[in-house]
Amino acid sequence: MSTITFPGLGLELNPPRGFAIPGTDFMIYFYGVIIAVGLVLAVIYGMRRSSQFGLKQDDILDGVLFIVPVAIICARAYYCIFEWEQYHSFADLINIRKGGLAIYGGVIGAAVGVVVFSRIKKVSLPAVLDLVALGFLIGQSIGRWGNFINREAYGAPTEFFLRMGLVVDGQQQYFHPTFLYESLWNAVGFIVLHFLSKKRQYDGQIALSYVAWYGLGRAMIEGLRMDSLYLGPFRVSQLLAAVSCAAAVVVLLVMNMRPHDRAKLFVNRIAAEAAEAEEAAEEAAEEAAEEDGETAEAVETAETVETAEGQAQ
Repeated sequence: MSTITFPGLGLELNPPRGFAIPGTDFMIYFYGVIIAVGLVLAVIYGMRRSSQFGLKQDDILDGVLFIVPVAIICARAYYCIFEWEQYHSFADLINIRKGGLAIYGGVIGAAVGVVVFSRIKKVSLPAVLDLVALGFLIGQSIGRWGNFINREAYGAPTEFFLRMGLVVDGQQQYFHPTFLYESLWNAVGFIVLHFLSKKRQYDGQIALSYVAWYGLGRAMIEGLRMDSLYLGPFRVSQLLAAVSCAAAVVVLLVMNMRPHDRAKLFVNRIAAEAAEAEEAAEEAAEEAAEEDGETAEAVETAETVETAEGQAQ
């Protein structure tokens, strides 16, 4: 494996791609481990904040089991569609251990999975998308380091101070570390949207902000990469990023011009319904107690009358 250098930072690294399970030839690749770590951290974050979006922790776990497989299938399909000539059999198409996952395909697949999941669970789709978007930023920020381990997804040659050195075709060359740019961009986006989500004015605001933020960064960074998927003369992910960013910004601006009542947030509606149910239960309990009291009083009165009548006789 080629040594990775960052001359501007004075770093020289040579991380292995993975390791074999003792006694076998089966390799555990760090790329997959890193993706899994990002997913786990995103799930933990989602579970800790689920109640702030009107969701239950069980909803998060159920969603992961349903949405993640859909996202992986779509990430693979997205990549294969634009690199079709590389695959000659069904076995090649499903062999993701050799690489070939496109993050935009995963995002699209996850969005589709969220729509179906929200219908099944009968929860607010925009509210779920808000929380999922924050999880995406965690997973994407961490997951990009899998590209670092694999020495892939780097950009064009450069002398920029953050340049990454690799031995390519027997020669030491320096490239834009686009994996690092995107990781940092997503990390900053997560921090900003994390705090914004606590003051969100309507369900869906964070999801729209994610699309705008990620789309802007990806559109810029994708232009530096040397391994982009193309549709004719266009970089597919760059085009999709630019269009989605512009659309999200337009919707955000339109929504910003409208008044919003935070009481209509899904989490606040759920809380209001729970409070109404609790109040109704308390009223029912009080009525039942009053009826029991009236019954007891009537019984006591009847017993008193009977006792009086008995004494009179």
